[in-house]
Amino acid sequence: MAFSFGGSNDFGGGRRRFRTSGTLSEINVVPLVDVVLVLLIIFMLTAHVMEYGMEINVPQVKNAEGTTEELPVINITRKGNLFLNENPITNINLIAEQIRQRFKNAKAVYVRSDAQTPMGIAVNVFAQLRDAGFDVKLVTKPYDSGNK
Repeated sequence: MAFSFGGSNDFGGGRRRFRTSGTLSEINVVPLVDVVLVLLIIFMLTAHVMEYGMEINVPQVKNAEGTTEELPVINITRKGNLFLNENPITNINLIAEQIRQRFKNAKAVYVRSDAQTPMGIAVNVFAQLRDAGFDVKLVTKPYDSGNK
């Protein structure tokens, strides 16, 4: 069975039933959908193989239990006020003297600073303690690991 659109057939009597133009104005999306589906399948199959980030095996430590030993801690408030444990320090140049008077065998000093403390004050405290021969340790708060 053959179809013709010309005027020389017996059925149409010279009239054209369908008009066709020379250009096709529709976009064929079937190849695009095929490619997208193939890529989706590839990503679904390979997603479980990929690992994100670096794998680092960190050492495990035992939780330190509370100690009765009092350690020298310099607290720096948001406004820049200094405290040796709970005692206020009025002169930044006397930090080393006050630590040696209160803690006879102290080799390290812990510095706990507010996150909004001006950087210049904290750096001056670090410099005073380092010049006095103390090992300066910064006290930080770890992020809550339960959210990960």
